[in-house]
Amino acid sequence: MSESSPFMTTDYDVIVIGGGAGGLSAAGIATNLGAKTTMIERDALGGDCTWTGCVPSKTLLKAAKVVHQARTASTYGLTDQPVDVDFAGVMDHVRQVRRDVYEEADAPEIFEDLDIDVRQGNAHFIDSHTVAVEREDGSTEQVTGTYIIVAAGASPLVPPIDGLQEVDYLTNDSLFELDEQPERLAIVGAGPIGTEMAQAFTRLGTDVVVLDMADRILSNDAADLTATLRTTLEEEGVKYKLGAAAERVAQENGAITVETGDGETVETDALLLATGRTANVDGLHLNTAGIDYSRKGITVDDRCRTSQGHVYAVGDVTGRYQFTHMSNHMAKVAVTNALLKIPSKIDADHVPWVTYTEPELGHVGAHASDLDEQGVSYETYHFPYDQLDRAITEGATTGQIKVHATSLTGKILGASVLGERAGELITAFTIAMRNGVTLRNIGDTIHPYPAYGEGVRRVADQWYVQKQSATVTKVLQTVFGYRGPVLEYGPDEIV
Repeated sequence: MSESSPFMTTDYDVIVIGGGAGGLSAAGIATNLGAKTTMIERDALGGDCTWTGCVPSKTLLKAAKVVHQARTASTYGLTDQPVDVDFAGVMDHVRQVRRDVYEEADAPEIFEDLDIDVRQGNAHFIDSHTVAVEREDGSTEQVTGTYIIVAAGASPLVPPIDGLQEVDYLTNDSLFELDEQPERLAIVGAGPIGTEMAQAFTRLGTDVVVLDMADRILSNDAADLTATLRTTLEEEGVKYKLGAAAERVAQENGAITVETGDGETVETDALLLATGRTANVDGLHLNTAGIDYSRKGITVDDRCRTSQGHVYAVGDVTGRYQFTHMSNHMAKVAVTNALLKIPSKIDADHVPWVTYTEPELGHVGAHASDLDEQGVSYETYHFPYDQLDRAITEGATTGQIKVHATSLTGKILGASVLGERAGELITAFTIAMRNGVTLRNIGDTIHPYPAYGEGVRRVADQWYVQKQSATVTKVLQTVFGYRGPVLEYGPDEIV
């Protein structure tokens, strides 16, 4: 890897290409460390998360949840209320929220106040230290940097489906610009985006069908938990065609037909492609800078360094972890290595993710299949939401907490949570795993009652229960003269 000479004269200490989550974090950290920094963004700052991802999708999910709660108010002893959905009004609200987030957190003025030079335009490498910025007016500027951080993000992956180019399809880039609600919506892809939007549109009154070539939804999560979530979504009205790849599409008189590999045809008014994302490497002229990349994205090591030692890449453009929180994490790793010279690595062992349906589904660490493949000895501890008092009071009893841990010490190897506030609970397990906090430590820690977080302690209590043996109880009875029963619990018995 080539490194920058400390005597090299450049316009900037740090050039950041991309103003999404990773780029904003990288630029902010760099300027706070005293580095002269410029950030180049071709569209609006905030990137996918603010404009086409996390912010609008969660805002839409919340609106859909309010509709669902009103229509099912009898669940709480109230009267079910019919709701006339003003879809255009809902989408106006979604767009206003993302505008508010942009103005409060992402607007150029915020970063310019930090003395970051914000440039708008398309960036590409001239050489490994020089970046050209092409503006809409046709002008071009060149800037040089001692260090360069590429945070160019990713775009929706459009699969090679026959006839697709003649169809007015949607991706998450265009979905939130809708003003007219489709009566029928077909979603290709049963991953997080497809699953979240299936529930949101169903609750708003659209007839939704989800197609996927896999035989289950959310294939990166625990199969038993995704099966429970799928049942919940089906009860709300979502239809599934799994194990059926979309092979051909056509559009006539506004209606879209989708033909699957098993010979079935789905008719719909709108088609959403939720088939993953592809790294934005085209147009960066990476070859010119001698930066290695593949179809998956820019190649980086665990310190976020590219094949050019002074050039780093973070976030979706690397293809490694396409989560906003990982973009932020990788930005911190990259800047720490570049500017502080302190060895810092991606924390690949503790990467959490959450699908924000209702109930939510979160995971961190290893699955049982991973541990079995590695030959690791472990036990699995469960605690169901229908025995969690806060969940009972709120009528949110679908789900469970599942933890894989060592039997002897209670070291946590992986955790999954399906249920209300799963995103918050999985955070607790992520902190515990990163800092060596065991189930014993969690069980010994006072948790507020009644809170959803108590479920973290209750699952830790199951470790304690399984450690209790009849032999130990009998010894205590013999030594101290205790006269109670000798209790024994099966591995799946909840206490």
